[in-house]
Amino acid sequence: MGDYHDIIGNVGLAIDVVGVFVIVAGVLFASGRLLLRTQTAAARRFQDFRHDLARAILLGLEFLIAGDIIRTVAVTPTLSSVSLLGLIVLIRTFLSITLHLEVEGRWPWQKADPPDDRTAPVPHA
Repeated sequence: MGDYHDIIGNVGLAIDVVGVFVIVAGVLFASGRLLLRTQTAAARRFQDFRHDLARAILLGLEFLIAGDIIRTVAVTPTLSSVSLLGLIVLIRTFLSITLHLEVEGRWPWQKADPPDDRTAPVPHA
């Protein structure tokens, strides 16, 4: 049974590493994009930079939560560790919701606005 716990623990750790890598790569991508977009207005560049960062953090958080769940449920399923996992997931979910609001401009449970028909191309008959 020890091998099983070691393997699952390593899988959870690997998923955590992927989450951290996604966040770091997202920061580098957003920073590079900010530096390369010199022709765009400063306010728009800053807004795009924040959105790029938020997207990277959101995706990274999803991986980190998955890693925590795998390690907690499969390796150490005690009441204490599950309670701590619940608190971590609650905090990360709050972060995810607020970042989603920042990026999309709406709550995650709200439907996206339908596209404006006036800007849609007119089909040819």
